[in-house]
Amino acid sequence: MFESHEGCRAMTALMSATELHAADLPAPPADLPRGCALFLDLDGTLAAICATPGEVGPEPRRQALLAQLSRALDGRVAVVSGRELKDLDRILSDSVTPIAAVHGLVRRDAAGDVFAFPAHADIERARNTLRDLARCDRDLLFEDKGLSVALHYRNAPGAANAVIEAAGRLSRATRLVLQLGDMVAELRTPGQDKGQSVAAFLREVPFRGATPVFVGDDLTDEDGFAAAAQLGGFGVLVGPQRPTAATYRLDDVAAVMSWLEGVRAPLAA
Repeated sequence: MFESHEGCRAMTALMSATELHAADLPAPPADLPRGCALFLDLDGTLAAICATPGEVGPEPRRQALLAQLSRALDGRVAVVSGRELKDLDRILSDSVTPIAAVHGLVRRDAAGDVFAFPAHADIERARNTLRDLARCDRDLLFEDKGLSVALHYRNAPGAANAVIEAAGRLSRATRLVLQLGDMVAELRTPGQDKGQSVAAFLREVPFRGATPVFVGDDLTDEDGFAAAAQLGGFGVLVGPQRPTAATYRLDDVAAVMSWLEGVRAPLAA
């Protein structure tokens, strides 16, 4: 089953209508309204970036916090990530049901129903090309998510230009979407992005009518920041300051965890 992807180019329109903040941003408020909904990225936001994606695993403090926030907000907590759904379930240990995976191409709602776009025919071409590139340099990491394929160059920063150029050529030669992230170039099936996933959640129980708060670190999270702002909420950028659609900023994963624990106390009272 898959969701309509009307407005696949919504990011461009949404971002053009959203103010980009360039000055240093303040920390987000600790007194979130009870009617808010939290949309949280994983890597670089709830979990530290590791050399390889597989090194990130379950963490009791994170699992307990997410479960407590979900109870306090009547289920209005969702994780929105570029990872596959099965990988997110492994890391989160089933502490969160609503999840948008593979940048929104796979989405599980609060009832547990899963919606997924079909893989684009050109994914196989991109898979073969990026896998061959990874074989040329053992420090490059190829990742296959089914609906997308990625080449990580965190351990080979000198290969950044070559990886991005190759991915760009593939994107132009196909109908695949080029998604640049933190030391990674990804080619994905066209379809729903993180911002459209937020909008989809907000059309459903228990998120309907809530004020969206999106927390993320990567360029891929800008769609989520823009959607949150357009839908009456705000974004929280994690990491160094950059031009962004977010309204607030936190330094790192530790700051995110401390802020969420501070948010949890009054909500649970």
